[in-house]
Amino acid sequence: MASDADIQSVLFVCTYNAVRSIMAEALLKGICGRQKYVQSAGVHMGGEPDVFVIAAMKEVGIDVSHHSPRALSDMNEGSFDLIIALSEEAHLFAIEETRTESVDIEFWPTYDATSTTGSRDRKMEAYREVRDQLLAKIKDRFAK
Repeated sequence: MASDADIQSVLFVCTYNAVRSIMAEALLKGICGRQKYVQSAGVHMGGEPDVFVIAAMKEVGIDVSHHSPRALSDMNEGSFDLIIALSEEAHLFAIEETRTESVDIEFWPTYDATSTTGSRDRKMEAYREVRDQLLAKIKDRFAK
């Protein structure tokens, strides 16, 4: 695992770049500012961030409503120092796609809040839990 000082660019990857990776990108940017280049993408092209992502992030003062989803296959930005996969599909895809590159890959299994059923309050609570878990992991990994 690369040390924090060696990491200048981070890519968060999930399945659709619509929930988890958007949150993680915005949270790390909030902590590191411009000290690191941070992006997110999905294995598949996702849609616009859903209303629960926007609401959960707004609660912590971050606006993600203008996020444009990206697919890994559309990214032409070169390599990253660290790829953090947030879903199993993203983890396997990252390993396969970076086989010939010198990049560290970490797998942070993260619940897919879109699978939560029930009331609006229950769904919001699931998104908050994902946000808070990602924030805790990001702080543990990067805020040293």
